[in-house]
Amino acid sequence: MNIEPETTHASPDASSFMRAAVDRHQAPLLRYATRLLGGDADRARDVVQDTYVKLMAQPPAEVDGHVAEWLFTVCRNRTLDVLRKEGRMKRFEEGQVERLTAPEPRPGRTLERAEQYAAVLKLIGRLPHNQQEVVRLKFQNGFSYQEISRITSLSVGNVGFILHTALKALRSGMAAQPE
Repeated sequence: MNIEPETTHASPDASSFMRAAVDRHQAPLLRYATRLLGGDADRARDVVQDTYVKLMAQPPAEVDGHVAEWLFTVCRNRTLDVLRKEGRMKRFEEGQVERLTAPEPRPGRTLERAEQYAAVLKLIGRLPHNQQEVVRLKFQNGFSYQEISRITSLSVGNVGFILHTALKALRSGMAAQPE
């Protein structure tokens, strides 16, 4: 996806702001939207493109300093609109989480570490949707509880509770894994 602001309407500052936002956040947004859309990368690209179109309509000063939070919130809302419009919410199917993860680990990592990683992803895929989303926003995208709260429209306390519950389930699941 290559999103370029219209040069006739965008100032050089707005153009560089957009370019920086796309360079920095496009890949994480695509991963996030793809997961929310149950693995549909084509629809995720459309959602992310809509997100950047909305960003182009915003004066950079209004989102500067919290552009990641703004982008993820708009992306999430647009994704939920798409899911509502289609009237279906797909859950991850067995093995789907593993297919959506980042590229293979760098050479030199041990087989044991790769197996643990796959086990954790499988366990995350079994969590309820809201727990999966909060875990990914926190650990994959590095958002604070406050930022997750604003992105998901949940209270900070609820984010903490959901994250705590998810981590407890993940720990239990990992402890039950055979050695």
